[in-house]
Amino acid sequence: MSTTPLFPSFDGLMSLSKHEGVDIRPTLLRVLTDLYVQAAKHTEAERRQFSELASRLIDGVDDATRAAVRARLSVCADTPEPIAAKLGLGPQRAPSLAHAPASPPLLVAPEREDISATSPASRPQLAMRPADAAEIERVFAAARGLERVRILQNLDSSPLKPAVRPGPRRAARAIETLEMAAFACDTESFALELSTVLLMPNKAAERIVDDEGFEPIACACKAIGMDDEVFQRVLLFLKPALGASVIDVFRLARLYAVLSERASLIMVSVWRGATVAHTQSRHSTALYDDERRRARIASGSTSRPQPAARPALPQPTRSRSGA
Repeated sequence: MSTTPLFPSFDGLMSLSKHEGVDIRPTLLRVLTDLYVQAAKHTEAERRQFSELASRLIDGVDDATRAAVRARLSVCADTPEPIAAKLGLGPQRAPSLAHAPASPPLLVAPEREDISATSPASRPQLAMRPADAAEIERVFAAARGLERVRILQNLDSSPLKPAVRPGPRRAARAIETLEMAAFACDTESFALELSTVLLMPNKAAERIVDDEGFEPIACACKAIGMDDEVFQRVLLFLKPALGASVIDVFRLARLYAVLSERASLIMVSVWRGATVAHTQSRHSTALYDDERRRARIASGSTSRPQPAARPALPQPTRSRSGA
């Protein structure tokens, strides 16, 4: 029984684009990337095929498409090395949380790897662009359950630069304030304290708290350095509807136990960068003839439209009487 290939043949679409004059390379690259990252595991033939197809398209697409593809592949642990090198992502490392314990006890924190033992120079440091951060935030917000866990695992092994953790004294005050706000079910004060300690706008912190899942709050609390037991109390009291579900509480407590500090700090950088991208998009310069200019560019004509010729005026006639 034959299996459906991961990537269908796009040669017909490429030839059609040449005849019709429509550049569909950005769309093809986005579709290829979405198909590739949706699969958890890839064969060597699929990696080679994706590398060959994407290499032909990356050099000919616009910056926005490159940023979107770069953001999607930055959270994919199985990105082919040639494509990672083209996008400046660097070599991909195997995720350290791939073999997380299946069922750790709910109220006992397992031993975690101390990330401070690794020197900062040996870790990849790739600054995050606002467009990349906005795309990662969009992908994470659209994901659910295990998809979000996989994204966080891939972030831990990505070369993206994490944010700086708050100082010990400031973090201790924030943890105490967050715990009291959780006991009072005060989500507004909880979001306000998150925005203050993590240096992000209040609207971004409100989106973290208002998220249907609890994974963004787990990342924010881990970035501050909250203990597992304190987080479990926050988990039980901040949102009573979620705290009443034993399955959700157990799942999120297990996630927090294996969540790395590096991945949570990268998510903080994602939220900060996405805020910059949203601000830039809202305040982008718009001219009165933008739509007309885009239409001229799409049609391949760059010349200015010539003004319409004025109709000739009738010439005055003289009478034959000579008067």
